[in-house]
Amino acid sequence: MATLHLDPEYGDDPNMLLSTTPISVPTRILAVVNQKGGVGKTTTTINLAAALAELGRQVLVIDLDPQANTTSGLGLDPRRQRLTVYHLLSGEAAVDDVAVPSLVEGLFVVPSQLDLAGAEIELATQERRESRLQAALTDLVGGYGHVLIDCPPSLGLLTLNALAAADEMLIPLQCEYFALEGLGHLLYTHQLVQASLNPRLEIGGILLTQFDARTTLAWDVVREIRRVYADKVFQTLIPRNVRVSEAPSHGIPITVYDPTCRGALAYRQLAEEVLSR
Repeated sequence: MATLHLDPEYGDDPNMLLSTTPISVPTRILAVVNQKGGVGKTTTTINLAAALAELGRQVLVIDLDPQANTTSGLGLDPRRQRLTVYHLLSGEAAVDDVAVPSLVEGLFVVPSQLDLAGAEIELATQERRESRLQAALTDLVGGYGHVLIDCPPSLGLLTLNALAAADEMLIPLQCEYFALEGLGHLLYTHQLVQASLNPRLEIGGILLTQFDARTTLAWDVVREIRRVYADKVFQTLIPRNVRVSEAPSHGIPITVYDPTCRGALAYRQLAEEVLSR
């Protein structure tokens, strides 16, 4: 666990680390959220969690997306899970009963499955429907250093549950201009949630993903995002990398699938940066 010192000049490698010093990090709950699909929420959840576990943190991933891609991306078959996040939200099981170990040491998963798609309809008629996950996590006794919640690509009831339970929002954002419009809506949602559901919710950071250093467009977007949201943007840039795209089909994170590729190195650097904040 380390404090990160980053060179303000990008150079050839915008993710270059210069030095580290030890720090202690309290338990944190991060909701990985963006209402836009295809921005890297699931990829970030899987690989950041694995990188944090690699650094010695005890990590819990909660798959709150009915597509269950995080579950399968960490080597679990959603169809074979006896208990899932559905049972957690319904109050039928406690989080430590639902969490199962992944193939990565120190990384545990609360799995999802397609049944979760009906949970929003069921939750809509229940009291404190936006706070079911928050209530479930008050019983968390597993000693986890970080809890990462992978949210569905919407701002519906499941995502609101994640935001009500989280300490921070981690927002993956593609390096393209259309992403800026969606970011404004998401930051407005943060203000509403902070005012009405969860006053402790902070912006943990904006993560720029699918970065292609060969294009002028990508660098223009990076500069603009950092100009407007200077104190919110992670220095780490997640590159476009085919190995990162391949890893989920093998049910393992990129840090295991190809530990030395650019994508693995970037997610390790992101983990260092998360720990430093």
